[in-house]
Amino acid sequence: MLSRSYTNLLDLASGNFPTVGGKEKERKRFPRVMTVPGSITELDDDQAQSVASDNPSSLAGDRMIIVANQLPLKAKRRPDNKGWNFSWNEDSLLLRIKDGLPEDMEVQYVGSLTVDVDPIEQDDVANHLLEKYRCVPTFLPPNLVQRYYDCFCKKQLWPLFHYMLPFSAESGGRFDRSNWEAYVSANKIYSQKVIEVLNPEDDFVWIHDYHLMVLPTFLRRRFTKLKMGFFLHSPFPSSEIYRTLPVREEILKALLNCDLIGFHTFDYARHFLSCCSRMMGLVYQSKRGYIGLEYYGRTVGIKIMPVGIHMGHVESAMKLADKEMKYDELKKQFEGKTVLLGVDDMDIFKGINLKILAMEQLLKQHPKWQGRAVLVQIINPVRGKGIDLEEIQAEIKESSEKINKQFGKPGYEPVVLIQRPVSIPERMAYYGIAECVVVTAVRDGMNLTPYEYIVCRQGIAGGQLGSQLNRSKKSMLVLSEFIGCSPSLSGAIRVNPWNVEATGAAMHEAISTSDQDKEMRHEKHYRYVSTHDVAYWARSFLQDMERSCADHYRKRSYGIGLGFGFRVVALDPNFRKLSVNDIVSAYTSAHHRAILLDYDGTVMPQNSINKAPSAEVISILNRLCGDKNNTVFIVSGRGRSNLSRWFSPCKSLGLAAEHGYFIRWSQDQDWEVCSQASDFGWMQLAEPVMQSYTEATDGSCIETKESALVWQYGDADPDFGYSQAKEMLDHLESVLANEPVAVKSGQHIVEVKPQASFVYWSASYFTLFFFCSSFLSITTCVYLWLDSLTRQLHDLSSFCPFDCLFHFTHVIFLIDIDKILWINICIMAY
Repeated sequence: MLSRSYTNLLDLASGNFPTVGGKEKERKRFPRVMTVPGSITELDDDQAQSVASDNPSSLAGDRMIIVANQLPLKAKRRPDNKGWNFSWNEDSLLLRIKDGLPEDMEVQYVGSLTVDVDPIEQDDVANHLLEKYRCVPTFLPPNLVQRYYDCFCKKQLWPLFHYMLPFSAESGGRFDRSNWEAYVSANKIYSQKVIEVLNPEDDFVWIHDYHLMVLPTFLRRRFTKLKMGFFLHSPFPSSEIYRTLPVREEILKALLNCDLIGFHTFDYARHFLSCCSRMMGLVYQSKRGYIGLEYYGRTVGIKIMPVGIHMGHVESAMKLADKEMKYDELKKQFEGKTVLLGVDDMDIFKGINLKILAMEQLLKQHPKWQGRAVLVQIINPVRGKGIDLEEIQAEIKESSEKINKQFGKPGYEPVVLIQRPVSIPERMAYYGIAECVVVTAVRDGMNLTPYEYIVCRQGIAGGQLGSQLNRSKKSMLVLSEFIGCSPSLSGAIRVNPWNVEATGAAMHEAISTSDQDKEMRHEKHYRYVSTHDVAYWARSFLQDMERSCADHYRKRSYGIGLGFGFRVVALDPNFRKLSVNDIVSAYTSAHHRAILLDYDGTVMPQNSINKAPSAEVISILNRLCGDKNNTVFIVSGRGRSNLSRWFSPCKSLGLAAEHGYFIRWSQDQDWEVCSQASDFGWMQLAEPVMQSYTEATDGSCIETKESALVWQYGDADPDFGYSQAKEMLDHLESVLANEPVAVKSGQHIVEVKPQASFVYWSASYFTLFFFCSSFLSITTCVYLWLDSLTRQLHDLSSFCPFDCLFHFTHVIFLIDIDKILWINICIMAY
């Protein structure tokens, strides 16, 4: 049965024939174009490999192009002001991705720089970065950067993705179409830079974060078979939040042009899938542990894998902290104190003030910690133009001063604020003296601070910091349940940061826990963090991308649509496009024709309120019936009474009601029953079950037919309706187990009908159709799926109720597939 992902194939006007190829371990190349239809059995990967990071990749020698808002580089103007000095940014996550890729896989970066380069210098800088660092810089005009990054990314997408709605112009800013246009323009510039260095046949493209969410569409328009993945490093909001974005569908459609979309947690992925379901009618399924989203014949993979840290980088920073004696300095400064540590960026979602208020509760509820417990809060400098920063800074300062005034004394401050850049070695030293790390972000994508803390508390052999900690490897974490790393650290104490009393109690529990318990929690955490590092994450993502792109070499791809409506339709390799002239010629040369028209969604639009045919439809049908060489039938799931009334002006039109259960060849003939079923007592058992689900599911209803009962939930909530349908299906199969009926689920329906209904006409027996409003003047391309032709003709001989079907030279089926108008012409030898 065809997926709903095919539902807009009518928009397909033209497309390039696909690049068909494949890879083997010896990197065997297949021709770019296949001239002979057929299956490539060598590329069958039904026995898919596991994506565990231990599996070697078969991609050795290929290239990975990593695209992000910023390059993993540091830039500094030379002292003589003539040119620039560049170096790798060792703190950049993107730089560490290569550790998880095959050794001989080349890595190239595309992104912007953190500095403004004069246009006169841009060519020289670009050449230097490409030759020395394999980096391709995107130079955005300053006015574009301001509207793209500061306005749309930081004041529109970033707050919304963190669950902040723009209720007022001051609260995040209202949607500005010009900023969206700037966002699109910036993404297009990034795409041009990628295209400059891209080898679409071999390269993988990995796009990062919300700054470049529409970039996949620009790349997919140029290369339909490009191997492309996307990873979102921020949260993805629930559908109720995301649907408030005016350009919501444009972004979703752009992301769906990727082969693999990655998220930190299942919650984020679930929200994305819910948006695709509610706004685009797409459904996902899990097969062999992989989540796939069917989209126009392509399966878009959904990857859930939290990012990790680079173990070697953290250990190097610890050694440097030893060398600089940072640990000894802090140990002396906080001697006799129990340190709770917070390390956060300055923004409104980090919950810093909530943490300070929780510290106040700790000191109030447990006076024994007054004079002993200290909250050291490191606040990293602002990285961009955020929202309400001045207000939150003032609030943090006020709360800290209040607590220090109330509980402080000479030589003791319960809250120590560090509002300056803190070097990595110094941060490692703070981890070393902290008995607990507290993260109270109200919404955060991942937050790797707890991971760094755990590795630091494990220590390193031979170092002063390590030797101090190795005596007792213990660490405690108080984590907000709204951050991405929380599900991975099961030994942490999870809190709702908005409940400052509960957070204060959790902080007390963390510093009061026995050493044995702390060591056990630490051991569990370290085992996870050390094995799920950034290399594991990158390796796993690459392997999933390889698996998701396997269909590129087994299907034909056609690009259709304009703007952000562009998408790629993937079809079977044996798919062949027919020309209009061939169709018209075949029709006019046929001696006898059978024309079978589905009603709802084909003859009549699916969303039409008035289901009765228009005068134009009646006129077209009479013209078709007027040709003595034509036998025309309307095939519908509707009852015979409605069909008889609606088509009373068509004297020679045949009707197949209730999917062929009732047949009438023309108006002057009687209805025939095409089933031996005569006992319908099962309806008395099935209807009460359906009624109970109807009462419990708003938007659902029961359609009672002479031969079947149908429960429809098209107007119900998509998720709830689907859940109810699955449960009803199991319930009905149990209740009707001993009855001669079949219980089937379909598109927003659950149907019960006699088992003898094998003669019913069903859309699932046919594929790919299009029918113009006037059949005699066809103006649009029609497609024929050749590899299913033999099977279809066999099905027709078994299931079709027309004994004389095979006396026709041409049989023309117009059957609805998922509410869209299609045509399939089967040309048969006379």
